[in-house]
Amino acid sequence: MKTPDELRYSNDHEWARLEGGVVRVGITDYAQDALGDVVYIDLPAVGAAVSQQDVLGEVESTKSVSEIYAPVSGEVSAVNTDLRSSPEVLNSDPYGQGWICEITVSALEEYEALLDAAAYRDLTSH
Repeated sequence: MKTPDELRYSNDHEWARLEGGVVRVGITDYAQDALGDVVYIDLPAVGAAVSQQDVLGEVESTKSVSEIYAPVSGEVSAVNTDLRSSPEVLNSDPYGQGWICEITVSALEEYEALLDAAAYRDLTSH
């Protein structure tokens, strides 16, 4: 499983990358592997206000449906609309083209409190 060192992680298996006040969000390699083949994603609405742990959307796979949670509070400023026609990119490139949305963060301390890569590896190794 890939767990890039430069990202932060939630206990719910979302990753977060901070770039100038905006946090890009996706699901981890561990999560996509557990889900199996992704066939559909319900994306959040641009402009939606979210609080940390709010449901952002759902990912449907051949095995199950899983909710996606906001790792930080803020406003959804962009969504990856390419996933509507190619949800399988969540499986093939979860940390790149498989990003889900961007949130203009309102509480930077929430980002800083997310798990680092070592802590996430520890969480997923049990």
